[in-house]
Amino acid sequence: MSLPRKRESKRGHFMAVLGTPERPLRVAIVGSGPSGFYSAEALLKQDLNIKVDMFDKLPVPFGLVRYGVAPDHPKIKNVTKVFEKTASNPKFSFFGNVTVGKNISVFELNKFYDAVVFAYGAESDRQLGISGEDLVGSYTATEFVAWYNGHPDFQDHHFDFSHEVAVIVGNGNVAMDVARVLCKTPEELKNTDINQNALDVLSKSNIREVHVYGRRGPLQASFTAPEIKEMGELADCYPVIDPKEMELNEASLKELEDPANAGRKKNYEIMQSFLSIKPEGRKRKFFLHFDRSPVEIIGEGRVQRAKFEISRLTGEPNKQKVRGTGKFEEINCGIFFRSIGYIGIPIKGLPFSTQGGVVPNQAGRVMDFEQIFTGWYVAGWIKRGATGVIGTNKPDAEETVKSLLEDVEQLNPCEVPSSEELLKFLQEREVRIVSFDDWKKIDAAEIERGGKIGKPREKFSRVTGMLSAI
Repeated sequence: MSLPRKRESKRGHFMAVLGTPERPLRVAIVGSGPSGFYSAEALLKQDLNIKVDMFDKLPVPFGLVRYGVAPDHPKIKNVTKVFEKTASNPKFSFFGNVTVGKNISVFELNKFYDAVVFAYGAESDRQLGISGEDLVGSYTATEFVAWYNGHPDFQDHHFDFSHEVAVIVGNGNVAMDVARVLCKTPEELKNTDINQNALDVLSKSNIREVHVYGRRGPLQASFTAPEIKEMGELADCYPVIDPKEMELNEASLKELEDPANAGRKKNYEIMQSFLSIKPEGRKRKFFLHFDRSPVEIIGEGRVQRAKFEISRLTGEPNKQKVRGTGKFEEINCGIFFRSIGYIGIPIKGLPFSTQGGVVPNQAGRVMDFEQIFTGWYVAGWIKRGATGVIGTNKPDAEETVKSLLEDVEQLNPCEVPSSEELLKFLQEREVRIVSFDDWKKIDAAEIERGGKIGKPREKFSRVTGMLSAI
């Protein structure tokens, strides 16, 4: 089946006018994370008759908020209250436990919807591309975060915390999340919604040192101030930085004084304060290393050491590049995490850039070889790459919806404008569809489960458990 190519409108008296009382504009949204819900919100506040149906491969909504936000950062998850308000709109429906590309193809969606917004995020991870990356004991931040957050796809993963030294490569907030979870005591985590199995495993951890490595200097680190500040406030772990690695070259000193770099300056000031922090009886250590590029993970059958090239920054302020010095150092370690960014994966039939890990687009309009496809749109990480915080997805989604609304006159009305027929179509394929009301039952059951063990929530970490709660 061919892709829906953009063409001149063929509207006439025999074609429905979309967005009117007689015929709502029907939009499917694939993905129920922040970008999906922000897209739904932007659509439903329009002065048009619009029907929005949201699909997710899991029976539960909220995507990255549920499975990507650290369990000890509950305030960030409060954004789900905004999403629940959107879901309460009578023109909105949630179809959970439906995998687009498997249970229903992207082309089959066109049969039931006038437009489709793909907002399914970036589920995979970037690779370092170095020797030893596949050794036992080498993991991705993606799988570790999903594991301790109770994502069903990652509950069979095994993480070996019997070693004393852990290495993390990456200088973003996810790297800080991984480091913090490894450094916290069971007491600091037990009242969060961390998966109970993960907490039980981490409670037996032998890790005493967590080393975080960044390719650039301390001023170029991409974590945020609250994230790094927390690392100096842990109950049984204290931060360590070599003062020499805090020294800045001339270009970085100029960056430090640039008002546009206020956030990075704040990070630098916090790290400077770490230099005076004393152990005070704390058993674990958190090390920050800068100007180090990973070149090899070494070991016989499993991770035993990591090798880094000492690097330096060269170039103009805010445009500096990493250059190797030809000098190397190694660290003995038993567990290694890479945290260098998420990357999208393709859905069969949808254009995809393997290089960028995104769906090619122009202001959210799906395209391929400069050809724009009518009726297909993208929002969020699958649109722009895994950048920004949760709130970044709101203006991103609004841009996509603006493009969609500009295209209404060119959209081809779908063949079967009926969500009821869509449900029958899926039921004939024996798909167990989960509604938003069903999700509320799962939600209530998880809160009840958590209450029994002193936690705000204990998630079902298996799809079967989720479905049994309905």
